[in-house]
Amino acid sequence: MFYIYVLKSFVDKKLYIGYTNDLKRRFNEHNEGQNKSTKLRAPFELVYYEAYKSKKDAAVRERKLKQFKNSYSELRKRIENSL
Repeated sequence: MFYIYVLKSFVDKKLYIGYTNDLKRRFNEHNEGQNKSTKLRAPFELVYYEAYKSKKDAAVRERKLKQFKNSYSELRKRIENSL
């Protein structure tokens, strides 16, 4: 399985979007400061994820969320409404 995931930083309250084939491992890497782009924003909480059977589908979904403001805005609303 492949996952797109959304993390929320406890430091700056901003969201981070990524994808992986091992969600638990990747979440721990972010919180342990092993990811260059999120190192200074740790710790995080996992606020959302989606599962896909194919790596390509997960990568396309991640790219759409990062590139298209509409997709990101809708997802952000869903996340904020559920917190």
